[in-house]
Amino acid sequence: MEETISLKEIFETLRKRLAVILLLTFLTTAISGLISYMFITPVYQSSTQILVNQSSENQQVDFNQVRTNVEMINTYRVIIKSDNILEKVQRNLNLDQTVDQLNQSIKVNSEQNSQVFTVSVEHSNPEMATTIANSLANTFKSEIKEIMKLNVNNVTILSKADMPTSPIKPSPIINMVIAFVVGLIVAVGIVLLLEYLDNTMKTEHDIEHQLNLPVLGVIAEMNEKQIHQSTQMSKARVGSERFEA
Repeated sequence: MEETISLKEIFETLRKRLAVILLLTFLTTAISGLISYMFITPVYQSSTQILVNQSSENQQVDFNQVRTNVEMINTYRVIIKSDNILEKVQRNLNLDQTVDQLNQSIKVNSEQNSQVFTVSVEHSNPEMATTIANSLANTFKSEIKEIMKLNVNNVTILSKADMPTSPIKPSPIINMVIAFVVGLIVAVGIVLLLEYLDNTMKTEHDIEHQLNLPVLGVIAEMNEKQIHQSTQMSKARVGSERFEA
């Protein structure tokens, strides 16, 4: 016989095990918050913006030149993360990071059809993140002519990197919200699984449902006070019958 579970039974199970669900959800959220605040090293991000724009005495906008500058950004994005640039930054700042580690901490982004690209540096020290970002931009600007072998001056530092005041990761609040949702789902799943695996019979409804047998009678559950009262009533009834006899 195929077993079916109604929504009413599911809600009844969840209501009965509500304390367990809340406890597991609370523990998951608390552990996530503890790990986020105490054990994960915060990471700060500092960014600088670089403008690619060929200077010209002509006051009119040269759209061909603009398009060329935009296309050059793709090349510049690769050059600014090249070993040639990063080794100079590492040497100038006397960093304890390898070139590969420094490369992984740098992100270069640009908007479509924009002459500006953003260089972001991540570091556990906010001051060091700012220093590396500014040094990277200055080194790139001073070395690009030699690297490109062209007599051009189309790189301008649009904005210097500022020291960040708060880390970008971890985000304890977001982590705790995710842990709360995951913990709640897992707790509900565990409760429903335990209820499904529980084959014991606790009520007359279980007997009818599992054995398909009619219930002829039910023995009521009594506490000590009710048992004592019942015993006294039985003794009184026996004494009354003896007196009448």
